[in-house]
Order: sequence, then structure tokens, then C-alpha cells
Amino acid sequence: MNPPGAATVPFRLIAGPCVIENRDLVFQVADQVSTLCRRLGVEYVFKASFDKANRSSGQSYRGPGPDEGLAILAEVREHFGVPVLTDIHESHQAAAAAHAVDVLQIPAFLCRQSDLLEAAARAVAGTGKCVNVKKGQFLAPWDMAQVVNKLAVGGLEASSGRLWLTERGSSFGYNTLVVDFRSLPQLQALGCPVIFDATHAVQQPGGRGTSSGGQREFVATLARAAMAVGVDGLFLEVHPDPEQALSDGPNMVPLHRLEALLRQLLAIRAVVADGAAVSSL
Repeated sequence: MNPPGAATVPFRLIAGPCVIENRDLVFQVADQVSTLCRRLGVEYVFKASFDKANRSSGQSYRGPGPDEGLAILAEVREHFGVPVLTDIHESHQAAAAAHAVDVLQIPAFLCRQSDLLEAAARAVAGTGKCVNVKKGQFLAPWDMAQVVNKLAVGGLEASSGRLWLTERGSSFGYNTLVVDFRSLPQLQALGCPVIFDATHAVQQPGGRGTSSGGQREFVATLARAAMAVGVDGLFLEVHPDPEQALSDGPNMVPLHRLEALLRQLLAIRAVVADGAAVSSL
């Protein structure tokens, strides 16, 4: 849980489109969200994928690939002066991605892949860069202890603050996820900063047959709950026109709605920090 006075510590927002659709879209999102976060005193990490290897259909758009994609992400980092996050799916991608971005993300479905985890840890060793691991939809929070241990083998310790864990919901029947908010303090007990992914938590995996569905109307509800529990950051996929997005549109936050949501969440965080000195039951 956040300690007393936590509201004075910058809150981390990881936000951006699911995938790099084109350079103009990436720059539009980075420009608007970085400007907003500076105004609100939020630590901003831009997020986009250069390749979405895990898609419902083989015909779904995957992204521009590593060469063009990583070049665009490096340009975002330089132009806007913000840290950049992207996910990797194979061990051989780790070194090149770590050169271009600040945070390597391990997708939820791959969070137990030992070689991938250790490659990510080695790629950021000695750089000050971070690794964000999304908890698999099929894992209990305490199962992530073994993920943390694997990264430690690669040289990335939980105590460094450079290993982040992200909750994005658990499988609940077919095409449905549910969030057990007890998982947030349970993940924090592993000694890592914990992020809540409010947009993927409302995803309906494969819910449309050839693509995933989502319940965007519940993003704010879950984000408010996570903020009340106490998290170190929030993950949101945002897009200027989610209905036209090439990936994850049904669960994305419209870009023009982001400021109102963030202001509400920061207000909740301030209240939680004020009451953090109250003893637990």
C-alpha cells in the first residue's frame, strides 16, 4: 500500500495506443498525454507496441515491426523527453528494444517464459532501465514470486525499483476477465512497484471471434477501485478514435476523456494517502 504522504510522490501513468499504427498517431498521443501529465504532476511513460504477436486472427494488424517501430519509439523519447515502454515477445528482441526504449514489457501470456525474462533482465543490466511484467491471466498473485526470482537470476532484483508488476485481471470462464483487488497488496508484498492495467482488465479475449471485445464503460470503475486500494501506477491504452483503432479498440479510453478521469483518480489517491496512517483491520 502507499505510505503516508504518498500523494506527494509522482504517480506513474503508462499510456498510449495498443500498437504503432503510424507515426502521426503516435506523436499525437504522446504530445497530448505528455502535456496533460506535466500539468497534473504525473510521471508519464509512453506506451506502444512495434509488433502485436498475440492476435486473435492471423489477419489482424500486428504493427510496423522492430526496425521501423523501434525507430519511431526512439524518436518519441527524444522529441518529447518522456520514458517509453514497449513489449517484447522473443528473447532476441530484448537487446535492440532496450537500446531504443526505457522499459521492456513482458506480455501476460509470456510471463513464465524463463529465457525471455532473463534476456530482458540482461538487456537492462547497468542501464537504469526497467522491466514491466504483466501477471498472466492464469496465475495467482503469489505465483509471480517465481517470476521475480527468475528476473533476479538475470540480475534484476525487486529491491532495485526497476522491476514492475502489472495486474490485468484473471480468466473467469470463457472470453471474460475479473479483477480480484486483493491481488494488488499481494503483488506489492513481493517488493516491486505495482501497476494496474485498467483497460486490459475489461478486455473480452477473443470475444468477437476474429478479435477481442471489451467493456470500456467499466474502465473508470476499475481504475477508481485500484486507486482506492493503493497502486504505484496505472496502465491505460488511449486513442483519439477507439472505434477505428487497429487493436484493442473496444477497451481503450478515448483521448479526450483522459483528463477528467485522471483528475478524479488523483483526487482519490490524495484521500487514500491522507488516511494511510490508519491501522489495518
